[in-house]
Amino acid sequence: MSGTGRHPTLLELSRGHVPEGASLSFVPYWWEAAPRPNLDAAPLPEVADVVIIGSGFTGLSAALTLVRNGRVPLVLEREVPGFGASTRNGGQIGSGNQKFRVRHLIALRGEEKARAMLREGVAMLDYIAELVEREAIACDFVRCGRFRGAIRPAHYETMARDMEDLRAFAGVESYMVPRAEQHQEIGSDLFHGGSVLPGDASLHPGRYHAGLMARITAAGGSVIGGAGVTGIRAEPGGFRLATARGQVRCRAVIVATNGYTDGMLPELRRRIVPVGSGLIATGDIPSALFDALMPRGRVYGNTNRVFSYFRAAPGARRIVWGGRVGRLASARAPAAYAHLARDLLQTFPALSEVPVTHGWDGLIGYTYDEVPHLGRTRAGVHYALGYCGTGVSRATYFGHKVALQLLEAPEGQTAFDDLAFPAFPVHPVAKRAVPVFETWYRLRDTYNF
Repeated sequence: MSGTGRHPTLLELSRGHVPEGASLSFVPYWWEAAPRPNLDAAPLPEVADVVIIGSGFTGLSAALTLVRNGRVPLVLEREVPGFGASTRNGGQIGSGNQKFRVRHLIALRGEEKARAMLREGVAMLDYIAELVEREAIACDFVRCGRFRGAIRPAHYETMARDMEDLRAFAGVESYMVPRAEQHQEIGSDLFHGGSVLPGDASLHPGRYHAGLMARITAAGGSVIGGAGVTGIRAEPGGFRLATARGQVRCRAVIVATNGYTDGMLPELRRRIVPVGSGLIATGDIPSALFDALMPRGRVYGNTNRVFSYFRAAPGARRIVWGGRVGRLASARAPAAYAHLARDLLQTFPALSEVPVTHGWDGLIGYTYDEVPHLGRTRAGVHYALGYCGTGVSRATYFGHKVALQLLEAPEGQTAFDDLAFPAFPVHPVAKRAVPVFETWYRLRDTYNF
């Protein structure tokens, strides 16, 4: 939808309605500061060293590691570079340890493996901090900490026990904030206290992506959009790739497509289900009100099954709010974002008259076992994908590690290398079932059963 007048307010959007003359931009807010590059019209090379399929954080991180080790990567993207979820997420950075409670992970994997995975999750967070500093990428990276609000009193107690376990098994620092003190962290009465992970971080995903791409191209690598790969064929000495712009032969291939994995490589497609994530960005919020909402400038989330995540936009008095995508409406319809506006107003009721400027969505890559995977296919194609909604640190780290594995460097070893990568039992059904499960979980969140 377009228009030349005002933007809808949160209250109006929460009702799925944009008044005549109002406008809502359906592109990521992050693209304002980091516009997507134009497509390169130059022909593809006939021969390349390493081809990386996918220009998100995984692909660019892999390319940067390769180019810093003397290789010449060629990153191929179906759309414009950075079109997918790497520039469509909330810019929150955690250790990647949020998917399972520690005790549940131990029950699934055993104590030794769980401990190794948890500690490597911390290494993922540290690696992205080191990378941003080393490469001098201006992307508003800050160790702001994370507050996670307990929707119910029982959630608070469960979190407290899990934070104790996370400290014991992975050395992660945290502390609990009781309800009586939570206004020091968030200007909302919705929660029953919460937890704080002071080491968690945030960045501007658009500027981070642009910075990675600039470092790669300056060092001799290439990132080319409009060149979606439609097939991969192994041949003596490497691979032949069919693309929308012709064929390319190369020595090695890395697949880094995550939630946008298609039928190009059926072996991987069966192992990833795309899940939609939607976000909105508000307009400017008066300073007196804004300062009371998020006084410590953290990133935020809650304990619902269908959870929300939110933060202040870097250097602005605006909120970027995310959650699951609205499944009953087009991504370019206001109704697709009405539930996000309702969730935001439930947390911050005083913002009903604040405008909403942007609404957009992206695809998360979910695996059957809800852990990310990297490795090689039977034909020798390297891959890293399946971040299950915690992709900023995981994708950056896994891209780096899969590149080291391609280089046969000992430093490429991870705690995830020996994990079986299960396929979804009935993949087409699993894809169609996603909105059904989301609706079911939202009902359970609402009625507490």
